Amino acid sequence: MRLNHFTEIDGRQLRFGYTTGTCAALAAAAAARMLLTGVAPETVSLVTPKGIPVTVDTVAPELRDDAAVCGVRKDAGDDPDVTDGLVVVATVRRTAGPGISIDGGEGVGRVTRPGLDQPVGAAAINSGPRRMIVRELVQVAAEHGYGGGWSVVIAVPGGDTVAARTFNSELGVVGGLSIIGTSGIVEPMSSRAILDTIRTELKVIRSEGAETVVLTPGNYGEAYVRSHPHLCTWPRVKCSNHIGEAVDAAVGLRFSGVIVAGHVGKMVKLAGGVMDTHSRVADCRLEMVALHAALVGAESRVVRELLGCATVDAALDALGDALRPAVMDAMVERMELYLRRRVRERVPVGALVFSHLYGTLGLGRTAGGLLGDTEKR
Repeated sequence: MRLNHFTEIDGRQLRFGYTTGTCAALAAAAAARMLLTGVAPETVSLVTPKGIPVTVDTVAPELRDDAAVCGVRKDAGDDPDVTDGLVVVATVRRTAGPGISIDGGEGVGRVTRPGLDQPVGAAAINSGPRRMIVRELVQVAAEHGYGGGWSVVIAVPGGDTVAARTFNSELGVVGGLSIIGTSGIVEPMSSRAILDTIRTELKVIRSEGAETVVLTPGNYGEAYVRSHPHLCTWPRVKCSNHIGEAVDAAVGLRFSGVIVAGHVGKMVKLAGGVMDTHSRVADCRLEMVALHAALVGAESRVVRELLGCATVDAALDALGDALRPAVMDAMVERMELYLRRRVRERVPVGALVFSHLYGTLGLGRTAGGLLGDTEKR
């Protein structure tokens, strides 16, 4: 069953889809309901974290002696996605004790390197989909007066073959796909549409009298800015991967100061002069961490370890408390150098970098000056 939710991009109506995480939650809910009622549902529904309801047909529901099995077919809408059309299958069993265990089966990868959403050895089912599965099973249990626990195994037949066309193995997920999706929805997007939106938001903010603005790549950065004691009052605009284009737009609108604030996993690319941070454009994250570690005196074995990390978060852990501050200071200084070059020093543009575990990791000299000037006004 198709999701009838659309957006207009470049004059075309494009349809939204739903993530593998949504499929897993839908399949688990259908299997749990079948296990408690003995009736195989033809359709199953939920409301995604984004607030968009999804109703789908079930695929091959089956009631066994001690389990129920049900599948949901992935629909990526009009967004290109290698997982489009795959069936996500949930096998659900009742357990005597309380709680909900979630694991991966055929076609779902295993985490083999630290720094990913799940610990080493766990099924590559991210925390967002896990929360969705738990929410749906709790609701099914409440509807039917069931007080026991659940065991859930998520599988994607053929997922191991499709995973070979992704970067999963390089990141440290082997044997299959990752079950992902924060919002539960796949939104078709174009670069032109995103850039038009960024420029429009900046223009509105400037027309309202704002002189300074925070640019942040996404939801993580926006949440951090909202909680920052000095930045929370600044107007902010999400710029996705288009940091350079967003900075250009802010300069063109004659803002007197710009701070680019974001999670280290995205911002670290700026230290290499990469202003479009999409992975298809460039990925120098670990190289940047390793380079700056070497520049501040890290031993060669540490540099090699950093290059072998799966994520920037894992690299931060590997740096340790002694090296981390110096490396981050060096990288943030480099980020601001490239930002100054980008705007040809016409406007002060600073960088602020954070992570979920360590909080603020680096505040550039220009960013610190802008914040200081704001506080004096």
